[in-house]
Amino acid sequence: MNEPIPLSRVVDHGTAKLMPDVDRERAWLLTVDGAPQSYVDLDAPAHLEFEYARRLGHVLDTAAEPGRALDVLHLGGGALTLPRYVAATRPGSRQHVVEADRGLLELVAEHLPLPDGAAIALHAADARAWLEAAPGDSADVVVADVFGGSRVPAHLTSLAYAREAERVLRADGVYVANLADGAPFAFLRSQLATFAEVFGELLLIAEPGVLRGRRFGNAVLAASHRPLAVAALARLTAADAFPARVEHGAALRGFTGDARPVRDEDAVPSPEPPDGAFGIG
Repeated sequence: MNEPIPLSRVVDHGTAKLMPDVDRERAWLLTVDGAPQSYVDLDAPAHLEFEYARRLGHVLDTAAEPGRALDVLHLGGGALTLPRYVAATRPGSRQHVVEADRGLLELVAEHLPLPDGAAIALHAADARAWLEAAPGDSADVVVADVFGGSRVPAHLTSLAYAREAERVLRADGVYVANLADGAPFAFLRSQLATFAEVFGELLLIAEPGVLRGRRFGNAVLAASHRPLAVAALARLTAADAFPARVEHGAALRGFTGDARPVRDEDAVPSPEPPDGAFGIG
């Protein structure tokens, strides 16, 4: 059998590389301009290698009873890790994936094919523009994992954007986003304030070291109009290889402090990560 070889291609927004995992026969790491974007094991689509992906997966797992098919909108595509995960864990789910980089979508579709029978529709479009055109009350979960390079784009951080996400979600739907920040958390606090303006229930999942300001890192925000599965998520995230903490209620309001919701005219991207923050080990 031929050994898989790394692949590099210039796509719309940088240089994408697919690198095989020497320890897993059909597993691949996707990077764009050197920043790790996704990890996919074609033989084990329920395997989530990156910790932030595991946390997003935990929110998806607790969004409804196990195995129930869901309508999921993914903003940001990467190597389609989470759409594959949902297809494996919730058969029959209908999913839309919106990715601004058409070249990246084509690369992934060509070299990392989706499982047969998975109802996953791919759209090369700007995430907010697609969201604004999407029908209301059409999604059970909206997953936002959009990074331009290593930063969340500004137009996906505002109150107007949050209201569009809320409009597209069903009444008991869940919004979940992968964010990144470090002390003093101006960006993360502003996002909490923004989504608290729209949704009645919020929680944040992050490693204790990140929350204490010791290092820059990912934080997963979940929001809904119904109570979120705080206790279940706390158990799941505490059991991960890199345990995380779930903040909600008064503690989360205390963390948010006096941060204000973000208006479109004031929106800024998430901060540039320090060198090595998301490097490949």
